[in-house]
Amino acid sequence: QHDLTGWWENELGSRMHVSTVDSQDNFSGEHHTTVLNTQKPIKPSPLVGSQHLGEDGQCTFGFTINWKKFSDSTAIFVSQCFAGAGGEEVLQTIWLLREKVDSLPSDWKAIR
Repeated sequence: QHDLTGWWENELGSRMHVSTVDSQDNFSGEHHTTVLNTQKPIKPSPLVGSQHLGEDGQCTFGFTINWKKFSDSTAIFVSQCFAGAGGEEVLQTIWLLREKVDSLPSDWKAIR
């Protein structure tokens, strides 16, 4: 069975801390990014999410990060937790980031 609570770090050095997972499988924490392109100082940002823990112990989950402290963007992540070759927990994640743009014709450049 996988446990999301604690610190996680990706290959680019960004870190996520999941503080609690409640009885409804909702969780919260904060994200410390190292890769956002912004002119303002980067600060830890709140995250909220939900997990689905299957009967086989496999965990899929998703979460949202609001970068409001230093950016006009929001990101969503969807993930699955696996057991690595050495027994360590490994998160495989894909993400989508939406930036605020000034007009509808600029919408094409708002998503990464």
